[in-house]
Amino acid sequence: MNEFKPLVFSGVQPTGNLHLGNYLGAIRKFVALQESHDCIYCVVDLHSITAQLVHEDLPGQIRSIAAAFIASGIDPEKHIVFNQSAVPQHAELAWIFNCVARIGWMNRMTQFKDKAGKDRENASLGLLAYPSLMAADILVYRATHVPVGDDQKQHLELTRDIAQKFNIDFMDHIRRGGYGVDIVVGEEPIHAYFPPVEPLIGGPAPRVMSLRDGTKKMSKSDPSDLSRINLMDDPETIAKKIRKAKTDPDALPSEADGLKGRPEAENLVGIYAALSDKSKEEVLAEFAGRQFSVFKPALVDLAVSVLAPISGEMRRLLDDTTHIDAILRKGGERARARAEKTMREVREIIGFLQ
Repeated sequence: MNEFKPLVFSGVQPTGNLHLGNYLGAIRKFVALQESHDCIYCVVDLHSITAQLVHEDLPGQIRSIAAAFIASGIDPEKHIVFNQSAVPQHAELAWIFNCVARIGWMNRMTQFKDKAGKDRENASLGLLAYPSLMAADILVYRATHVPVGDDQKQHLELTRDIAQKFNIDFMDHIRRGGYGVDIVVGEEPIHAYFPPVEPLIGGPAPRVMSLRDGTKKMSKSDPSDLSRINLMDDPETIAKKIRKAKTDPDALPSEADGLKGRPEAENLVGIYAALSDKSKEEVLAEFAGRQFSVFKPALVDLAVSVLAPISGEMRRLLDDTTHIDAILRKGGERARARAEKTMREVREIIGFLQ
């Protein structure tokens, strides 16, 4: 091997209902990437127990994410769709990475600080160490690219740090085993087993905000269901939520600068732009000077046309879970075969008997 084979990996946690923000920010990107890349998409159920240990219906949540993948257009025959816990090599490599990573690295993770809050001593060890598992998720397949949002960029940088430390610490072992690729990191030549993972940004990611408060992200944890559009919402519910979405009394401006200081207006224009594959400028050129009484019905029609086929297909798949379970089982088998090849080589590089 003289170069790393391009491979995309990403995952979604099975925690509650998927909403429009998840679709526009992640799943839609996954669908587009499969046209140009070899892709592995994972329901990261091991991660889900760092935030909430006991779930009432974890199997149902796992199936729901998988159904969203398939209903949105991901092809599980050409690519791999599976749930993380079906591939134990993720957890095995995560333990090795726990020994590679430094405690100071973990303590700097802002997401841990945010989620642990003031009572950090009472947070689970899994919450602190979960970036090691995220690194293992990616690197157990030696993936080269990961589509990420702003909240995961720091974790991807940590993944690169873990990979680099492993590569440097075990460089002689990697070369002796006949594994690895000659790369340059900064100005330093390294014989690397794990690739320096690159983020896939792919254009401006829409930041979808709450329909009730344009200063807060759309979230499944918001107590008001009117704050979000769920992927399983029917057309009537989508229409109701958009009609009730908070706005202001002013007409839409002709320029994007006119949206400054108008978070709810900017959010709805951004949603329209993302769903129609247009820029905000193009949307404003179409609706400049119009009131929300005109814009909202147009947004309803667009949202329903895009989301109704997805929600309908998700319901069909979840009414009889046989097909979803078969996809996850087959995907798990294919993922395990790839992951075990990596782990056999990692065990040999480290020196474990096998």
